[in-house]
Amino acid sequence: MMYLTLFVTVTTLIYAVFILRDEKVETVKKRLAFLDKDKQHVEVIEKSDDKSGSIIRRLFHPLWVRLKRAFRQKISVDKIEKLEQLLLQAGNPFSLTPIEFRLIQMIFMVLIPSISILYAFMLKVSVLGIMMFIMIGFAIAAYLPYFYLKQKIAERTRNAQRELPDILDLLTVSLEAGLGFDSALSKVVAKQEGVLSKEFHRCLEEIRLGKTRREALIGVRERVQTNDINILISSILQAEKLGVGLVQVFRVQSAEVRERRRQRAEEAAMKAPIKILFPLVLFIFPSIFIVLLGPAVIQFITTFSK
Repeated sequence: MMYLTLFVTVTTLIYAVFILRDEKVETVKKRLAFLDKDKQHVEVIEKSDDKSGSIIRRLFHPLWVRLKRAFRQKISVDKIEKLEQLLLQAGNPFSLTPIEFRLIQMIFMVLIPSISILYAFMLKVSVLGIMMFIMIGFAIAAYLPYFYLKQKIAERTRNAQRELPDILDLLTVSLEAGLGFDSALSKVVAKQEGVLSKEFHRCLEEIRLGKTRREALIGVRERVQTNDINILISSILQAEKLGVGLVQVFRVQSAEVRERRRQRAEEAAMKAPIKILFPLVLFIFPSIFIVLLGPAVIQFITTFSK
């Protein structure tokens, strides 16, 4: 345990040193940008940073490219498509490609078990314990990247559900003002920020590049996996197919989305007492019993011991 605490402390200190260095550089950039409106000094600093990082890039970038090229030949097309879909649903974190994601996962499969073996030797466990540490390390390395993607997908889903009513209101107002659907989407993208705004901006770019509106909207539905978005996109496509006015569709969808959001809030409120019950029984009640009954129990023991 002492070795583990020492390792965590040293790692935290090294991380803090790098964070402080980056913060100092950012502070200098902001001050120079404030003093020099043309930002000439800021450009000089950025160029020097690029030159300092170019050595690392020249050393490791060709190796990284060769690894990706060799690794790409060993992965099937189906796996690449599934990973690409997951990365799109997660918002494409760090601009990762499926090949890079698999490479990072393989690096974890080597690094985390190695750290587990090191900890096992530090703790001086038996051979069976070392095997358990290795198995736990492999399990963490295999699950951690997908767990991160699931967390990012869940976060984007919550943000999309939170932004959807305001998006629908803006679309309704824009369509009632006489704009077309694409122009209304452009106005919404210009006025709003967030997950749905970025997705609709990508939808408009795909339409400009030659995709049909149906294909672009289906792409939005595939990248944002929520029931509300699925119903909205299906309603838009059906309204276009049947020739129904989109203003009425958006007005109805806005009311339904707000009703579903109210129902989700009520459901979460109904679950709260059950979730509070477990920490109440495990942590709060024992503390109360110790405070209230502790002196009486001590007095009872001392009385009978005499």
